[in-house]
Amino acid sequence: MKEFFKILRRFVPPYRKYLLLSILFNILAAFLTLFSFAVIIPILEMLFKVKEGVYHYMTLDDGSLKDVIFNNFYYYTQVAVDRWGQATTLALLAALLVVMTALKTGVTYLASFFVIPMRSGIVRDIRNFVYDKIVTLPISFFTTERKGDVMARMSGDVAEIENSIMASLDMMFKNPVMIVVCLGTMIFISWQLTLFVLVLLPLAGLVMGRIGKRLKRKSLRGQNQWGLLMSNIEETLGGLRIIKAFNAEKKVRDRFHRENEVFYDLSNRIARRQALAHPMSEFLGTVAIAIVLWFGGSLILNGYSSMNAASFIYYMVIFYSIINPAKDLSKAVYSIQKGLASMERIDKILGADNPIKDPAEPVKIEHLKGNISYKDVTFSYGQNPVLRDIDLEIPAGSTVALVGQSGSGKSTLADLLPRFYDVDKGSITIDGVDIRDLKVHDLRSFMGNVNQEAILFNDTFYNNITFGVKDATMEQVEEAARIANAHQFIEESEHGYQTNVGDRGCRLSGGQRQRVSIARAILKNPPVLILDEATSALDSESEKLVQEALERLMKNRTTLVIAHRLSTIRNADLICVLHEGRIVERGTHDELLAIPGGYYRHLVDMQKF
Repeated sequence: MKEFFKILRRFVPPYRKYLLLSILFNILAAFLTLFSFAVIIPILEMLFKVKEGVYHYMTLDDGSLKDVIFNNFYYYTQVAVDRWGQATTLALLAALLVVMTALKTGVTYLASFFVIPMRSGIVRDIRNFVYDKIVTLPISFFTTERKGDVMARMSGDVAEIENSIMASLDMMFKNPVMIVVCLGTMIFISWQLTLFVLVLLPLAGLVMGRIGKRLKRKSLRGQNQWGLLMSNIEETLGGLRIIKAFNAEKKVRDRFHRENEVFYDLSNRIARRQALAHPMSEFLGTVAIAIVLWFGGSLILNGYSSMNAASFIYYMVIFYSIINPAKDLSKAVYSIQKGLASMERIDKILGADNPIKDPAEPVKIEHLKGNISYKDVTFSYGQNPVLRDIDLEIPAGSTVALVGQSGSGKSTLADLLPRFYDVDKGSITIDGVDIRDLKVHDLRSFMGNVNQEAILFNDTFYNNITFGVKDATMEQVEEAARIANAHQFIEESEHGYQTNVGDRGCRLSGGQRQRVSIARAILKNPPVLILDEATSALDSESEKLVQEALERLMKNRTTLVIAHRLSTIRNADLICVLHEGRIVERGTHDELLAIPGGYYRHLVDMQKF
């Protein structure tokens, strides 16, 4: 349970007042429960002739607190019987029982009423924390994690925490209070018998605890398998076109069914073990009552206890009232163990380290010129370097193109500039300042990206173009769309700039998606531009429109272009040819063509046809 209290220490403080109010009303509910039981005893003893003693009013001078409470309670009951008769007294005691029960249920409701905002708030906070962490984590984190599994942690695991840990909060704060108050009363009635009970109950708790630990282990495996299923679904939806094109429906169905069968088996084991909680706790509770009944009865019959039969009845009623809270507590412990497995998975995201950090004393660049310099840069994703000893100068306002075979390191070289990754060796400077000395937010605010895959959101044209730009006017958005050759088809759409583009822009053609993403970059108006094969996936007509838009966008900006179609970069100020992570040639288009047998010339010859 250490992990449970650790979770409470992390997430409860903002809801401290709700917790205190809930505990207060739970304490009141526990005392009112005891007083409700106390009303039953004189009904048994006085009205049904179990005991016919005569009582007198007592003060603390006449006896102990225990004797005074019990004596005066019976004294007032006896006065009522003498004055109004047994039938009326019975009605009054019944009415008192109803009032006490009404008060008890009222404060019990208030205890739950105040714990609900805490429970819902903690779940909301966990969701927010996980989402905020996902947004801030570097891209490298998601190259090793399955997207579907991350989604499963945000949805299934958070839901499991809500259904198990948070649903058990009320029981965790109500039942211990009830147990403590009842135990205190039991000690007050007979400390010898209660000492025996205190030895007996932990033994039952130990049995339940061992089963709970096994449940946590199985739950962790179950949640991991659920993450695998979510990954499978996410990959299927993303690759549905390929699945159908290659007639692979049976293959993916079989794979999903196998993984779903494993999840089915794990779910059965978890549910069966969880279902064991109630019958096991009920059986152990009955065994405990039987043992206490035998032991307490033996003490009274052999004269080892000062308790009389009535006190023993009241004692057993109170002890029995502990059993249900103890059973609920054991069920809560079971649920919490299940939820802790989900919390463990979520903590892998919350505890993930982000190597892309802001410096302690960041440098501020007020007006960026755009001079970029790569100095002796080496980088690797794992063991083998992807880039080796890169030296590259990009003057402000110039266009530098990166070309080469797939896997030569072009995109990686560009990704290092906005610090999607950090270099292993060497440095990258912008206007003479190492990019690691700038705030990540400030660095990326200087840059605009247009990628091969135009990433659009399931939102309107307007919101996609203004994404990341605050307070943009409609006139500015339309002007950016005109420069990007996008205004006409946007205006012709159903609701103009308020038309939804669909999931990932599925309602648009490839050229239209690309021009919207270019309009987004134009509106941002960055001094540095990164174009990652922005026209490689387009047809000739779309490429011409997009290329015109790009040329307008590139004017007076420092631009880093990654290109497979060499015709699009023949006017670049500098072309760098990468091969196996090194720059092997550099120069203008004409200079590189003049190198006999050169890498660039070989690439051009391959594309001539």
